[in-house]
Amino acid sequence: MESIGAYEAKTHLSRLLQLVAQGEKVIITKHGVPVAMLQPPDSARQVPAKEVIAEIRAFRNKHSLKGLSLKEMIEEGGR
Repeated sequence: MESIGAYEAKTHLSRLLQLVAQGEKVIITKHGVPVAMLQPPDSARQVPAKEVIAEIRAFRNKHSLKGLSLKEMIEEGGR
């Protein structure tokens, strides 16, 4: 992960965007303190539908509503 000062980042934004497009993360600092991070968007990571469904099922198996219905939870949240 590269770290770069804000002024230099402004000057070399095109090069930094190329790095990010290749999957790199870049930390932008101001006076040596990290203030931002450039990284590829999460939407660039595509997960197969079957994998997502398996993760949802695994989550559902590990967590219980303990007798509450989804309708009751929605109504409770609206108060």
